[in-house]
Amino acid sequence: MNAQDLRDKSPDQLREDLASLKKEAFNLRFQQATGALENTARMRIVRRDVARVKTVLNQKAAEAAAN
Repeated sequence: MNAQDLRDKSPDQLREDLASLKKEAFNLRFQQATGALENTARMRIVRRDVARVKTVLNQKAAEAAAN
């Protein structure tokens, strides 16, 4: 997930992406706890994508507040 792609999305789309990423992170944590997780690197990728989405959402909120 590219930061520039995220900036092109609307805040509603970003919130939807955030919800799906958090759901995926939960499922990955559950798989790890049960020993079923095969791709452990996916957890890191999802966690960083969540951070990217939150960052872009905060930037958009600050931009809206400044105007």
